[in-house]
Amino acid sequence: MRKILITAALLGACAAAPAIAHAAAPIAKIQAMLAKPEVLCGRFDQTKQLAGMKKPLASHGRFCVVAGKGVLWRTLKPFPNTLRLTRDEIVHFQGERVAMRLEAKNEPVVRMINSVLFSLLGGDLAQLDKLFEVDGTADAAGWQVALKAREPALAKAIGAISLEGGAHVKNIVMNEASGDKTTIVFSAMQAGASAMTSEEAALF
Repeated sequence: MRKILITAALLGACAAAPAIAHAAAPIAKIQAMLAKPEVLCGRFDQTKQLAGMKKPLASHGRFCVVAGKGVLWRTLKPFPNTLRLTRDEIVHFQGERVAMRLEAKNEPVVRMINSVLFSLLGGDLAQLDKLFEVDGTADAAGWQVALKAREPALAKAIGAISLEGGAHVKNIVMNEASGDKTTIVFSAMQAGASAMTSEEAALF
């Protein structure tokens, strides 16, 4: 369960990509293209292809990114599941009940995840450059970025990540060191406080 939670948290960190400063690619061009709303919510459709299995696992739900607070990642189907990532912790909810809480002060991997998350949210290019090897391109049609983790523990957990987008991230592909592959497509983006439901707002 802990591994599932950490992997999902990493995906949640990637979902924060609307504020990603996709580091050392054409930085200025990509940053100029990216919208940076205080609140961004939308739909995600996720497909996970497990090594050795023919049929991929599919899920979908909603996410919200709140600048300065964190990320809410709500899987709606096939099984309801909610993660909240903040600077100090990762919380896994089942309904309104807290099923698991990982605190950054006690979990080195959580500290690493949160370092990635808040570097992305804050556009901390120097920090991202420490954590990832970055390659990418940008033109009038959009941008593409590849992130390869420098840290062995992070590389073991997530392998390599590629992202595509324009004003917002459109899709993420994560190739894990285990051979598993996760693809996430984002849609129905809305910005501003009204983008969150009252239920979502209450979780922050």
